[in-house]
Amino acid sequence: MMSQNKKLSIAFYWHMHQPVYQLSPQGDYLMPWIRLHAVKDYLDMLLISRKYKNIKLNFNLVPVLLDALINYGEYGFHDIHSRLTVKDVSELSDADKEYIINNFFDANYHSMILPNHEYNRLYQKFQHIGENDINIFTDQEYSDLMALFNLAWIDPIHKNTYPELKKLIKKGKNYTLKDREIIIEIQRDIIKRIIPAYKDFLNKGKIEITTSPYYHPILPVLLDIKCARKSYENDLPSDLKMELDAKMQTKMALDRIEELFGRRPKGVWPSEQCIDSKEINLFKELGIKWTISDEGILSDSINFEFARDFRGHLEEPYHLVKSYNCNGMNIIFRDSLIPNLIGFEYPNHSPEGAANDLYDRIKILQSKLLSSPDENHLLTIAMDGENCWENYIEDGTTFLNTLYSLIENDSTLETVLISDYLEKDTQKTLAKISSGSWVNRNFKLWIGEPLKNLAWTYLKQVRDDFCNYVKKNPSDPHIDDARRELFICEGSDWFWWYGEPNDSGRDNIFDFIFREHLKNIYKYLGLKVPENLDIPLISAITKPSRYPKGEFTPVLDGKEPDDASWLNAGCIKIPDGPVLKENKFYDKICYGYDKDNLYLRLYINDYIKNNTTIEKQVNQLYLYTRSKNKKQVLSPIRIVQKTESIMPISKEKFHNEMQISIYENQINLVRLVKAIANNLWVIDSPKNIKAVYDNVVDISIPFDDIDINKGDTLEFLFVNANFGVKDYFVPNEMLLTIKRV
Repeated sequence: MMSQNKKLSIAFYWHMHQPVYQLSPQGDYLMPWIRLHAVKDYLDMLLISRKYKNIKLNFNLVPVLLDALINYGEYGFHDIHSRLTVKDVSELSDADKEYIINNFFDANYHSMILPNHEYNRLYQKFQHIGENDINIFTDQEYSDLMALFNLAWIDPIHKNTYPELKKLIKKGKNYTLKDREIIIEIQRDIIKRIIPAYKDFLNKGKIEITTSPYYHPILPVLLDIKCARKSYENDLPSDLKMELDAKMQTKMALDRIEELFGRRPKGVWPSEQCIDSKEINLFKELGIKWTISDEGILSDSINFEFARDFRGHLEEPYHLVKSYNCNGMNIIFRDSLIPNLIGFEYPNHSPEGAANDLYDRIKILQSKLLSSPDENHLLTIAMDGENCWENYIEDGTTFLNTLYSLIENDSTLETVLISDYLEKDTQKTLAKISSGSWVNRNFKLWIGEPLKNLAWTYLKQVRDDFCNYVKKNPSDPHIDDARRELFICEGSDWFWWYGEPNDSGRDNIFDFIFREHLKNIYKYLGLKVPENLDIPLISAITKPSRYPKGEFTPVLDGKEPDDASWLNAGCIKIPDGPVLKENKFYDKICYGYDKDNLYLRLYINDYIKNNTTIEKQVNQLYLYTRSKNKKQVLSPIRIVQKTESIMPISKEKFHNEMQISIYENQINLVRLVKAIANNLWVIDSPKNIKAVYDNVVDISIPFDDIDINKGDTLEFLFVNANFGVKDYFVPNEMLLTIKRV
């Protein structure tokens, strides 16, 4: 039966990328992810394939990542984590210890912390305390925590190469400064081996290497912002006019890969698989032979929807397993389901079972090609090659070994280098290419949302200043340094994390790095840095549009949105986003006070008002309050996070929590709870709280009910959290304040 199948070619295509985490070319990295993924993913993804004679792989290496690997391996650069790791615990400051307990548990609990008895013990001890008490650990435990964190991130495959590493893992606890120094030295040695190993595999014909534009920008947006307009009703920033930057970043990347590996890439992975016709023309101009995008882009381009059955199998896979030529550029399109399975579903199952499931899916797809008129068919499995493996047992080694072995032993399947395959295949003509990315076939994750648009506007203003300076001072020796900073700021990662819907848990750090690089441009050119670059973009969006002008006692009837009695109120607008716009219940929140009460007015989103189905859903808003200058019992926010990414503001503690629930046009519940000892909450009696809802929600809360005395400053924030699961904070980077007079 197997022999009746037409041979199916498979292109495994692993994308390796990290953004710039430095503030300057000589500075420490503010985040450790390049180093940690280097010792966990970049080398072992190659080494796993050594035992398979016929397995060939494709890797996309972004130059900014390679530069960082050289910094770590050859020049001894540090990040904050590694520099603390090699510091004597007796010299750790209180700030150092607070940083360690907040950051050295950044590892997957089930696959990286739980299997290590001592690491898990320290984790449980930290969780049990539930607050940032730096005295919970002894100096020895701080030493062990730093050692165990770094050991947990090293792929198990390296234990056989470094006998000292095996000893350190076996030791388990009581690590010394010398032990920690050895761990970092081993990590540096692993990093040193990465680029030579890729070059060796390339020369042996085992892999193909491609690249992306140098600092990973979204090229269609740089080339012509109009490409994004079809996806938005909102205004976009003015035309960026960054065509030259797009070309330079792409050519620089090709040059850098050729410099490091001795061969110029034939293919380019466009950042985030964002593609459009102008980008194709640019690639062709630069001599690039082929590129890649997502199944959804092909679907829009050929007006054919790829239907799947209830298990996700393609009903008609033919169009997806062909290669195409559009205006002289060869293009392949990846299967969009398989990356989701590998990234999110398979880690929840046994690695052998997951690998066999993927193999079965490949065989089912292959069986549907019997009636194809063609001989050549390519299944493209293209995805991030670094971020999912920590969710797997043994860092994905068993999964990949099982999968590669199944394919290797199946004579009707072959893995291919993409350029080799395209040379033997006859491409189908693609009349047009639809613009978009791998996410929802548009660019909404990088532009169109208010905060993202603001970041692009800042970038455009800075670039205009840069260009004007270069015209007047073309021989300034610092222009190249300033241009590098500009190109860094064009990277996709900043815009991915700004605004809705993504949340890194460290958005404030990304915002800080982005603005520092914008400021660096002015510093290199000897120009005055604009004051607005000192203000976090996040605050620029989420801070109140106005603050209370003084005391007032408003009418509380819930009827008149424009009631003049609220003119002195403070207001904060809840920004729209590509996801949030249709989910948020409230458009804005106004607040104010008199001598005795805090007043709130909640404005319902018009989209909700006009959609009767949505209006019948439950909405729950939480108000958290505390006194700034009075000793109160405080407890943590009781909101469930959707992901492990924690926003800094969610770690704040409060004295009172008030929940407002609305269902079917009625206030269903107003409940007040109060913090008690041991981080617990107890139901309080909100006897004097008043709430009215008609067109708006009006609420009055006596200061006495939330233990705010005369002269106290009230600090508060809102959390929209239906059924206790966080949607968003208002504000998300600060606390609102009112002083009771």
